[in-house]
Amino acid sequence: MKKILFATSEAVPFVKTGGLADVAGSLPKYFNKKEYDVRVMLPKYLCIKEEWRNKMEYVTHFYMDWKCDSTYVGVLKLVNDGITFYFIDNEGYFGGFTPYGDIFGDVEKFAFFSKAVLSTLPLIDYRPDIIHCHDWQTGLVPVYLDNFRFGNEFFRGIHTIMTIHNLKFQGTWDTKRIREITGLPDYYFAPDKLEAYKDANYLKGGIVYADRVTTVSKTYAEEIKTPFYGEKLDGLMNARSNCLTGIVNGLDYNDWDPAEDERIDYNFSVEDFRKKKVKNKTALQKELGLKVDPKAMMIGIVSRLTDQKGLDLVAYVMDELCQDAIQIVVLGTGEEQYENMFRYFAWKYPDKVSANIYYSDPMSHKIYASCDAFLMPSLFEPCGLSQLMSLRYGTLPIVRETGGLKDTVEPYNEYEKTGTGFSFANYNAHEMMAAVRYAEKIYYDKKRDWNKIVERAMKKDFSWNNSARQYEELYDSL
Repeated sequence: MKKILFATSEAVPFVKTGGLADVAGSLPKYFNKKEYDVRVMLPKYLCIKEEWRNKMEYVTHFYMDWKCDSTYVGVLKLVNDGITFYFIDNEGYFGGFTPYGDIFGDVEKFAFFSKAVLSTLPLIDYRPDIIHCHDWQTGLVPVYLDNFRFGNEFFRGIHTIMTIHNLKFQGTWDTKRIREITGLPDYYFAPDKLEAYKDANYLKGGIVYADRVTTVSKTYAEEIKTPFYGEKLDGLMNARSNCLTGIVNGLDYNDWDPAEDERIDYNFSVEDFRKKKVKNKTALQKELGLKVDPKAMMIGIVSRLTDQKGLDLVAYVMDELCQDAIQIVVLGTGEEQYENMFRYFAWKYPDKVSANIYYSDPMSHKIYASCDAFLMPSLFEPCGLSQLMSLRYGTLPIVRETGGLKDTVEPYNEYEKTGTGFSFANYNAHEMMAAVRYAEKIYYDKKRDWNKIVERAMKKDFSWNNSARQYEELYDSL
């Protein structure tokens, strides 16, 4: 039995701010239970719902050497969906209203968590073969492991994998301060180890010391070796390219299933979407106050409203797009300029644009189920889950060819009758608009072809089963 421990700062269903939580909470369920004993360790935040906290069982507690003092570390556990989750307890660090706060506090909090993860292992009768670390919050785990193995036989031979979910976030702070917090020897704070551009960098430490590095799509694994996508670590990514693998994220197909989804008005499947999917559209049009027209092409955007998501392109041509025979439904929050931009166009074109500047899980399901197309023109996208959800619900993605979007959306080819969506290559507003208008043309003039694309999209398998097999191969190679 191979033992794998996921170290993560968030995991569904306990705490979620982004796609990382879906990976850490959902992926462990899909491994072969006869061969892999996969467990998850995360902080016991005060913001975890009380219903979950009440189910946690006390395992042990101890005092850890931390910042020239002895600091309390509690360990609790909870078994959910057959997976054991461990929670590291210290209210001084994890007592906030949100999992993350300012970076100054977060670098200390997650240094504590990284050291506590390793210090806990000998006390819970679980020695993993591999510790699978996720993002910069656990970047110090491989570094501490390197340090611990000199003083304790227990830690020798444990391997580590570092998964980068978004290279933009690295956990950097002043080297002197990080040295004081972590208590690591000066030896680690060198340009070939933890230091990057005169600051200490948690993610860099994880990448340097991990046995393998993965990221969440094959294309993104190549992109981060270039200066544009490499966020100043492209040199390091090239140096470690022989240990770098891209494995695309999956989707929890039990949660995202148009045939069973209780959050949508009308359930449908690949067999009957031609008749039933449109009923969701008219129901959403009524709910949001748009013009009720089953034939109008509806385009959805469910996103954080930020530059990364390509919304500057949308802003540039939004007025022009609104002249077309389309409706646009937006859901999400983010930068004020984009929130106000969508509010303005919803005011200017009330029967065509609906701006929902908040986040709601049930509303996101309704948008995926109701829209004909889904717009995602990202500047960069390590993996992206929205396009997988839209494919699952037969809502054709219109994407820019970057990262996971390029790996998961096959552009429509009208001559060979292949493809599951529409795409454009350059980061250019009018190139994006040409892709949208091409999609409109197929939708209105070649409806039979459109429905065939929807059929292919809904038959695609981006469930976690596929990703789990690739991770199993990676674990076996270690």
